[in-house]
Parts: sequence; structure tokens; C-alpha cells
Amino acid sequence: MKTIFLALALTVTAAVTQEPAKTVKAIAVDKVLILEVTVPAPLSAVWEAFTTSAGLSTWLTPGAVVDLKEGGEWTAHFPGGSTGGGTILSFVPEKELVLSAMAPDKFPTVRATRTKARFQFEAKGDSTVVRLTQTGWKEGEEWVKAYEYLTVGNAQLLATLHHRFVNGPIDWTK
Repeated sequence: MKTIFLALALTVTAAVTQEPAKTVKAIAVDKVLILEVTVPAPLSAVWEAFTTSAGLSTWLTPGAVVDLKEGGEWTAHFPGGSTGGGTILSFVPEKELVLSAMAPDKFPTVRATRTKARFQFEAKGDSTVVRLTQTGWKEGEEWVKAYEYLTVGNAQLLATLHHRFVNGPIDWTK
């Protein structure tokens, strides 16, 4: 099977200047998207921010819902009615969260079919490395566009998580 490795350099345009998410590698044909960020916080705090409704609401959206169990939801309810996230396939506390991930509404086939998003959490001193490995990509124009969109969008997701620990929780009332 032919595998093509693409090195991508992403500039995350979020208000984060320290340790933005970076693309580790992107693989075409059997596409795998791998992104990681080093968050300046202990593993337990990052895990809580990622796997509880209250925690996710401190950085992603005030309407976040997490039901941390197999088959539970990990969903961001954005203003305007759009949702993102997915269904929890499995998790290992403070180590891994695996989702059947929904693409944005503008990619209906990809959204219905879903990809697998595996978030891994690893303590590194006083910080935590969060790595996203997203698989299950198919062929076709919509899949290519969704992959390109989510390469940037998921880097921004991880950069926003980083930003939450650098600058504190987002005050959604402002």
C-alpha cells in the first residue's frame, strides 16, 4: 500500500503564542491526522478540562456536554445550533479518550460516516502532552475538504485548550 507522508507546518492563528498545536504528520491514502500540544498544567487538570462538562465548558463552549462512559456523548453545542464532538467509544482515565467524531455540518457525508479521534494524555514534568490521532478517512472530494478543514480546526481546538491553561477559563459572559 502506497503511503505518502506530508509534513505540514501550521501557524495557529489563535491568541496563543506559547506552544501552539503542531501537526506531527499527515498521511495520505490511508490518511491519519496526528496533532499534539503541550499544555502547561498537570495531567489531572487537563483530563478534567477535557472529560467533564464543567471542564470542557471552560475552554470550548459554554454548552459542552460530556457523559464519560462508553456510548456517552462528548459534544460541544455552539451558538446558532451547530454541534461538534462525538460519541465516546472508550476511555482509560488520565490516559486516553476515543471518540466516534462528527465532522462539521458542512461535510454531511463525513459527519454521518464519522472518523475515529483518539486523544492521548501524557504527563511530562509539570505539563501534559495531548496527542490527537484521527483515522477513518475515506476517498472523495468531501473527505479531502473535511480533512483539510479539520487539520486546521483540530489544531485550533488543541491551541484553545493550551490557551485555557495559560490565561485561565474563558468568561463566556463577556
